[in-house]
Amino acid sequence: MAAEGCKLRWVGQHAVVDMPAEIDVTNAEEIRRALLSAASHEAVVLVIDMSRTTFCDSAGVHAIVDTRKQAAMTGTQLRLAATAALRILTLVGIDQLIPVYPTLEEALAGAPAARASTRDPR
Repeated sequence: MAAEGCKLRWVGQHAVVDMPAEIDVTNAEEIRRALLSAASHEAVVLVIDMSRTTFCDSAGVHAIVDTRKQAAMTGTQLRLAATAALRILTLVGIDQLIPVYPTLEEALAGAPAARASTRDPR
């Protein structure tokens, strides 16, 4: 069962998981399960679509990190589409682990992700 506002769909050969407007401790476990399930569907590319997400707390960030680990084990390329939640993702360094795109269309196209931050990589 998918978390409310969190569903898996296919765009061509890319799996896309639509995220809800808010991700917090109340729904993060359901979202984590949905993301881990999507990462195990043997998709070549999995896009986490957070373009509607306006709030994401640390529980949501942990769900994304867990998904990254699962995707790495299955050889699935993970991408994020985020706008309003981009600040938290860059503050915690998710953009250093997973390519983050400003739109779903760009994430699906797989063009090089624009660097969301100018932090020194050292």
